[in-house]
Amino acid sequence: MKKTQVFFMVVQLPLDFLMLLLASISAYYLRFSPWAISLKPVLFEMSIARFVHVIIPVIFLWLFVFALSGLYSTDPNRKFGTDMVRIFVASLAGLAVVAIYLMFAQQLFDSRFIAASAWSFALVYTILGRMTMRGLRSLVYRSGIGLRKVILVGEGVHIEQMQAALKKRLELGYQVISTLKKLDFKKLKMSLKEGFDEVIISPPHASKEEMLQLVEFCNENHITFKYFADLFTTYSSNIGVSALAGIPIVEIKKTRLEGWGNVVKRIVDILAACILLILTSPIMLLSALIIFFETGMPIIYKNERVGKNGNRFMAYKFRSMYTKDCTGKQFGESGEQALVREKDLIKKQNTRMGPIYKVKNDPRVTPFGRFMRQWSIDELPQFFNVLKGDMSIVGPRPHQEREVNGYTSGHKKIFTIRPGVTGLAQISGRSDLDYEEEEKLDVFYIENWSFILDLIIFLKTPFILFRKRKAE
Repeated sequence: MKKTQVFFMVVQLPLDFLMLLLASISAYYLRFSPWAISLKPVLFEMSIARFVHVIIPVIFLWLFVFALSGLYSTDPNRKFGTDMVRIFVASLAGLAVVAIYLMFAQQLFDSRFIAASAWSFALVYTILGRMTMRGLRSLVYRSGIGLRKVILVGEGVHIEQMQAALKKRLELGYQVISTLKKLDFKKLKMSLKEGFDEVIISPPHASKEEMLQLVEFCNENHITFKYFADLFTTYSSNIGVSALAGIPIVEIKKTRLEGWGNVVKRIVDILAACILLILTSPIMLLSALIIFFETGMPIIYKNERVGKNGNRFMAYKFRSMYTKDCTGKQFGESGEQALVREKDLIKKQNTRMGPIYKVKNDPRVTPFGRFMRQWSIDELPQFFNVLKGDMSIVGPRPHQEREVNGYTSGHKKIFTIRPGVTGLAQISGRSDLDYEEEEKLDVFYIENWSFILDLIIFLKTPFILFRKRKAE
């Protein structure tokens, strides 16, 4: 590990300590502010010095909870959204620790206000502290200090994308010193004189024997070995080992969304859909009125999609096309004629590879429909699909049957769970990902589902929307 990484990793702990101490002191002074006293008089006496003496052990317990939550991981590429979610969960656990500590310590002051406000301040201050730390680290990396030197092995789209991204985004902390089209140990040994930290390889460009030899080479020279995950690696990330008749058996599970996981996700979906429908109702009402006055009825477009276990359902959207151009059973004979026109447009103006299509500069879209698509307003009615149980808040993109007919058997695993209003593929590239990339992301999500992952995707979605998407 680079000294720069070690420095930022080590500094993070005392910085969190200072942020938590600052949060506690802020809560103390807020309790003694005229505003708080007017709400409830102070029934205890405690100097700030005595308060700090009491709170120090609590802060150490709080930091211990942070450590258990993985907030001091050595992974330099962990997403900030992951940190925010973990800070929120760990802070809730920290608040519980405070309550238990105060109960057993039998402190003689009314701690409820201070505990609640300290938790709020801790949440804000620790997030700000980590934002500052990430900003400083980005500045250091952009200055060319402490970059991890990496050699890429392979050729193709993924290698090119990786090389371009690492060259453009120095804040990731990498410097590509060489790109080899095929595995060449002579060149790797020559590069040892110059010094490098990592090798990232695309598996199809080396045999199994060469990959094992490369692992040994990296271990021998203290170099980090990484490789692009293929589809089987994504599948096998969720395995279970058990004994059957005394023989160890490895099971590749479909998803972690089994048993209680599925129950919890459904409950969260219902609660979230109700809240989101209430919050977005003004936007939905205004959109419905504009659609009605622009192109008339119907306002809602019902599009048949394939859901969990291959079941068909009608996905609701605000109609963004002229009525004469809308496809589907909802529009009868006119819909069949529109489908013929759509197939012609796909042949001429499709911008995506594989069975998934996207029509560039689609002439069928209305002016307001184009605006809705740019900001995903047309998808808001899908929260009603969530309430019905056809969809989930987070999941794979709901696909049309004619798209599904062209899928590989691997991608059909997406029908293991409900499709989502948003999802990992949607926040990773929206409608610009190619079929293979979307397939890998969907399978990864299904194999690695967790409540935390859903929360990260959900929190990240608004920021992706602010970038807008190209109107289809």
